Amino acid sequence: MRLVIISVVFLLLVGCDKGYQPKPKAFLALNYSEPIYKKIQLPCPYQFEINNQVQVKASRTNTPCWVDLEYPLLNGTIFITYKQVNNNLEKLLIDAQKLPLQHTIKADEIEGDTYINVENKAYGTFYQVRGDAASQAQFYLTDSVNHFVTGSIYFKAQPNFDSIVPAADYLSNDIRHIMETMKWATIQE
Repeated sequence: MRLVIISVVFLLLVGCDKGYQPKPKAFLALNYSEPIYKKIQLPCPYQFEINNQVQVKASRTNTPCWVDLEYPLLNGTIFITYKQVNNNLEKLLIDAQKLPLQHTIKADEIEGDTYINVENKAYGTFYQVRGDAASQAQFYLTDSVNHFVTGSIYFKAQPNFDSIVPAADYLSNDIRHIMETMKWATIQE
């Protein structure tokens, strides 16, 4: 009888062993509200539409027409800079194209997409940066005659690309919308 009980307990212990099974990787499910865009009113020679979740603040540099588009819920900011073109378009273009290259040490990939909007006279490039770089997207736009705008995304957190991908993609889409809605004011000479 004792042998039967020991055999049954042994079989139950051995039979219940399912073995080790690793848990699948979990992905953070971040859902952001669908953006609602509105025109931004600035005393600057450019206008565009912004997400209604943005808080528009003057740049900390106190440079005219430089603005910070802060996203409190995402802990991120799109920094917008403006410069007037004054026989310096080539230098502005070189500087704007160098900016994404500063992230090549940490970036896995930097992809540039040319942007042309003949109707609004807006020409430039959108840079998508993949990897643990400090900025996940940057752009520049110009009318090639008077105006030059740059923008870049930064988060108030140490870069960890896997963690910020949803937020970076959300802000990248907003940058694309800024580029698509950019309109220039006429400069009086």
